[in-house]
Amino acid sequence: MIAFVRGEVAAVTLSSAVIEVGGVGLELMCTPGTLATLRTGHQVTLPTSMVVREDSLTLFGFLDDDEKTLFELVQTASGVGPKLAQAMIAVLPPDDLRGAVASEDVKTLTRVPGIGQKGAQRIILELKDRIGAPSGRVAGSRIASIAGGWRDQVHQGLVGLGWSAKEAEQAVESVAAEAGEAPDVGALLRAALRSLSKA
Repeated sequence: MIAFVRGEVAAVTLSSAVIEVGGVGLELMCTPGTLATLRTGHQVTLPTSMVVREDSLTLFGFLDDDEKTLFELVQTASGVGPKLAQAMIAVLPPDDLRGAVASEDVKTLTRVPGIGQKGAQRIILELKDRIGAPSGRVAGSRIASIAGGWRDQVHQGLVGLGWSAKEAEQAVESVAAEAGEAPDVGALLRAALRSLSKA
């Protein structure tokens, strides 16, 4: 098991980052919020979780250990695979996710693409006693606020999560008023995902 990766960011794509570790480029699948904090050529340390399948080895990267822990925990619920677990973390910060499960908030969980009413109820039933209470940390505090280019980052993040370019453009426009002078890319992405899930 690879617990974390430390190295230089060699490349950042729509859904992943390549981190050079000892001359080897490791591709990490990351949420748009995590990708928004990475800059090519900079040194980073990312907690990771490896998912082993018959035909693949996939490494997922996270902002912090809290995200990684939740990513692994939500997969213990029936019907939740790594892609859906990653989408949950992309849409809901760890405390929001804990709060939604603890308070049996089906509506909040169904904001995640791929989770319907029954799926949300099953996740709540299976995780309520194990997910813990919200920690009270500020959501997205480590997500970089980038004044220029937030539109591109949110757009790329949405396309990376499976939305069409046109849908992504409409969602970016719908949250533009919330950007302000120091936009929080992670928060804007979550707002854009909420607007898409309502549409």
